Amino acid sequence: MEVVTPRPGCGLDVIVSGLASDAHTWNLVYLQMFLEERGHRVRNLGGCVPDDMLVAECVRTDPELVVIGTVNGHGWQDGERAIRALRARPELAATRVVIGGKLGIDGPRGVSHSARLRDAGFDAVFEDHLGIAPFRSYVDQLPARVRT
Repeated sequence: MEVVTPRPGCGLDVIVSGLASDAHTWNLVYLQMFLEERGHRVRNLGGCVPDDMLVAECVRTDPELVVIGTVNGHGWQDGERAIRALRARPELAATRVVIGGKLGIDGPRGVSHSARLRDAGFDAVFEDHLGIAPFRSYVDQLPARVRT
């Protein structure tokens, strides 16, 4: 088991969200707890989040990172639509947005949707069969915004 010592005041402001067609929430709770243990401040929007709600919340709160988790197998479709909506807003163009989980229904030997999702605008894509390590590595190297 990994022991994490959060760095007080050094965490990121993060939004964790599901996608419009994905009602699963345990994965989002796990992501929230994982990020909070690392000292980040997390707002969890839950499952079945419509694209316009995700966009509105990101515009309102200006997060440093948006983490989209999905397990229903339609993540690549909903994710592509959601990232296009986020990137259409100029104030969110530079916001870090990542997606991970079960992105398709083909499994680890099936079609990878990573390249397509990165091309659509995601900063990183994490396939479920690779586990949490790549996501942990990505998040741990992100610099937090300097707050005044």
